[in-house]
Amino acid sequence: MTSNADVYFIDGVRTPFGRAGEKGMYWQTRADDLAVKAMIGLLERNPDVPKDRIDEVAVAATTQQGDQGLTLGRTTALLAGLPKSVPGFAIDRMCAGAMTAVTAVGGGISFGAYDVAIAGGVEHMGRHPLGIGADPNPRFLSEKLVSADALDMGKTAERIHDRFPHLTKERADRFGMLSQHKVAAAYENGKLQPDLVPVATRSDAGWGLATKDEGMRPETTMEGLAGLRTPFRPHGRVTAGTSSPLTDGATISMMAGADAVKEFGLTPKMRMVSFGFAGVDPEIMGLGPVPSTEKALRKAGLSIDDIGLFELNEAFAIQVLSFLDHFGIADDDPRVNPWGGAIAIGHPLAASGVRLMIQLAAQFAERPDVRYGVTAMCVGLGQGGTVIWENPAWNGRRK
Repeated sequence: MTSNADVYFIDGVRTPFGRAGEKGMYWQTRADDLAVKAMIGLLERNPDVPKDRIDEVAVAATTQQGDQGLTLGRTTALLAGLPKSVPGFAIDRMCAGAMTAVTAVGGGISFGAYDVAIAGGVEHMGRHPLGIGADPNPRFLSEKLVSADALDMGKTAERIHDRFPHLTKERADRFGMLSQHKVAAAYENGKLQPDLVPVATRSDAGWGLATKDEGMRPETTMEGLAGLRTPFRPHGRVTAGTSSPLTDGATISMMAGADAVKEFGLTPKMRMVSFGFAGVDPEIMGLGPVPSTEKALRKAGLSIDDIGLFELNEAFAIQVLSFLDHFGIADDDPRVNPWGGAIAIGHPLAASGVRLMIQLAAQFAERPDVRYGVTAMCVGLGQGGTVIWENPAWNGRRK
């Protein structure tokens, strides 16, 4: 067995993200069908890769039951028309599911066990709300291992505001507003549409076609945000305007090693440099990306100053602000989420990691002056995940 030391992100696509619940566009769409639709779209975009040469399919979901159960990697591979010889498995690391799918198959590629693999995630939060059917071990509470509300992500966000009073509600509101405006501008400039796979939808009104994210609020203003209620705590600081909405959607990517890139004549969009996962207190899970990023930077022999683009998952505005504050980065630094993020687009838990990668890859193509980029996110139950990527289009010159 030979090692394929270089691991490449070849391509990634996603469905438009829909609002969770009965009024959302995917209410009558199965979760596995969302993943299958994205996978078919990815395969159609990459016809030079023989389907029987795909060595693994890893698909993540946080709530693995019903149409999100039954070993998603295998079932979606069969439904997407991959040969029966292609294996697959399912992953759960809550919000970092798809990110973990990518790093898991990336490790297999680097080891030489895989040439080409598919990795992604899906979450239908309308059908499968976070924590539904879960039965936490009573020791968590009896031995005070985890707070009773550690799974209430909004309360964990309020705790970060408590810890860092200088990260005010006003700063969080401004960040949330700018996310909406940046996503609207990205749509207006055609930045996001190339990597969206349209999905047929069904509702009481008839058939439709999902072609863009459903939860955007481009009209958001600071005045409007100031008046929103704080559902997680009376007189709190976290509102719907500074939180990612409950969302349905799927993401799928193709990863490959250097030998496969050469054999199939592929054009990689990114090279994986390093990754890191880390744990923090579940009660302040939003701080997770700080130690995971420090770990990934250390493994890569890089510093935060080497990073030219950041795609940070906006579970909550305060979570991103605490990351930026730690690393001495301004709230409105143009390197950070230049096309907006999950506050506007949505955060279908296990799917979001690959959305970050899709956007970073598209930005790399436009920015040959940027060598390294980061995708990072906080994870429920107190974790963080980070992947560092290198831009194949880097020209050796900084702006």
